[in-house]
Amino acid sequence: MELDLSNLSLPVFEALASATRLKILRFIGNSQKSIGEIATHLQMSNAITTRHVQQMEDAGLLDSERGTGNNRNKKLVFLRIDDIHISFPERIYQEYDLYATDLSIGHFTDFMVEPTCGLATDSEVVGKPDDPKYFLDSERVNASLLWFSKGYVEYKIPNLLRPTDVPELLEISMEMASEFPVSNNVWPSDISIYVNDVKVAVYTIPGNFSDTRGRYTPMWWNDQFSQYGLLRHIRINKVDTGIDGEYYSDVNICDLKLHESPFIKLRLEVPVDAKNCGGLTLFGKGFGNHDQNILVHSYYLKKA
Repeated sequence: MELDLSNLSLPVFEALASATRLKILRFIGNSQKSIGEIATHLQMSNAITTRHVQQMEDAGLLDSERGTGNNRNKKLVFLRIDDIHISFPERIYQEYDLYATDLSIGHFTDFMVEPTCGLATDSEVVGKPDDPKYFLDSERVNASLLWFSKGYVEYKIPNLLRPTDVPELLEISMEMASEFPVSNNVWPSDISIYVNDVKVAVYTIPGNFSDTRGRYTPMWWNDQFSQYGLLRHIRINKVDTGIDGEYYSDVNICDLKLHESPFIKLRLEVPVDAKNCGGLTLFGKGFGNHDQNILVHSYYLKKA
């Protein structure tokens, strides 16, 4: 599950803001527990226990089903998720000037992909799934969702830096998940990220998520298919490369030689020899939990 600081996430925060409810989650673990078992463990009444469980069900943390056999009259409760990510607002570097590019998912300039693979706009699948030739379909420029198991997609972004501009930070943000037929919430994938043909980081995406529907994912998209990804910020500064504040490599912005090309080249690759070769799914406007495309921000100082 992915949360942010909007009011949409408030029910989950409220459900977790209780020592009693945290005890319930720990007690359930990876098993199924009846209301009576939970109440006995916490030494509470069934009625109070039921209210706690209901609040966590409403927040999407728990699910339940009727038992079978001797337990057919019992409500069995189990965890619906096993991981929560919280996205905080992006940093604002007000001391720098900024060139910003909104890059649509389907505006790649080169690709090599292997099934499972495909593209979708916010209204339909482009061509047929698992046929790479539709990555050349004219409708692909309108894609809001892209997925493949192996290979790469490459984008070229206009480099708006002038000769007198001093680049300080390149930030690339995008929502992504791994790729698995239908979906698999625990399916890691190592994504090699290249900028101007320099490998800046290898990021491991933990899964291909369908535990809850994506906030912006259209209703025609099947509940069982990938619903959302994780919003990640790659930041390349004058010292190193990090992703969401965590160090990933010694590559710095000078290594990218931004002044030597009219374009900034971005390549996202799942190599066949990756330790976790779990594919890549990219979410743009109209899909996932973040109503955005790939955002490329070039922060710079004007030379005096």
